Amino acid sequence: MSALAPTLEAFFTERLVHQRQSSPNTVAAYRDAWRLLLVFVQGRTGKEPCQLDLADLDAPFIAGFLEHLETERHNSIRTRNARLAAIRSFFRFAALRHPEHAAVIARVLAIPTKRCERALVSYLTEPESDALVASPQKDTWYGRRDHAILAVALQTGLRVSELASLRNQDAELRTGAHLRCWGKGRKERPTPLRPGTVSVLRTWMKECGGQPADPLFPTRRGTPLSRHAIAALVAKHAATAAKREPSLIGTKQVTPHVLRHSCAMALLRGGVDRSVLALWLGHEQVETTSMYLHADLSIKERALDRTRPPHVRPGRYRPPDRLLAFLKAL
Repeated sequence: MSALAPTLEAFFTERLVHQRQSSPNTVAAYRDAWRLLLVFVQGRTGKEPCQLDLADLDAPFIAGFLEHLETERHNSIRTRNARLAAIRSFFRFAALRHPEHAAVIARVLAIPTKRCERALVSYLTEPESDALVASPQKDTWYGRRDHAILAVALQTGLRVSELASLRNQDAELRTGAHLRCWGKGRKERPTPLRPGTVSVLRTWMKECGGQPADPLFPTRRGTPLSRHAIAALVAKHAATAAKREPSLIGTKQVTPHVLRHSCAMALLRGGVDRSVLALWLGHEQVETTSMYLHADLSIKERALDRTRPPHVRPGRYRPPDRLLAFLKAL
């Protein structure tokens, strides 16, 4: 067996799982990137993956794989960069174990990420959010559950993975009502709840029952909803809400992350400071919230209202004499 196979196994078992305690989502993303790479190398060289050495994965070969992702698999630039991040992480780990391959590793680590266009974030206006929350039919068990999910998502701005992992014990509905979740980086984050959301959750939890460790938003079998299931129900109710709110028709693709953006925009328009917004959303850096400043045109319009138009003489405004104004208007 070559040096690549045991090093790759140690990367996943030692580095990601034990040392970094990476989330299952991170491990799955890195796993998928390496499965794609190994299949690509096998198809180009004819070697079995267990027979590959680190020298077989030099910079030109990795660059060819990234080109394959974009041209043949039609992956986006963001996906291409995410695959490259998984490859880089492994090669940084391999540099500590195999210094004899330092030259190959250095050239791979030098492969740059590709720049991509950043579109403005998509979010729902207040009427669109109200229409979405009101779309589930509350005379069914599924409708009441979906209503609670949508209300919580729009008010808290939780990521879809955070919504899916909520348990009954994570909801505190007494004084100082809030939800507790574990976000990115395994950081615990409490998010306060409005009285309306508390009422919805209290009614739902009373109906659903269950033990403290049971899912807050379960399936009929009592298992947690998956991220894909939550995305599907959001899209389903968005289609229903579009009949009531025409602005949703064909203009916005409503996803759980759009609900997160909608919460952020509502907080920003309410005057919440960027640092508080970053804490609310669980962002590592305050600069991440800048994308919401770019998306909100009303903030820029208010800034424009405070400036003096060009070629205008400074001075205080004085209304015209009422009598002269009357004569001029005749």
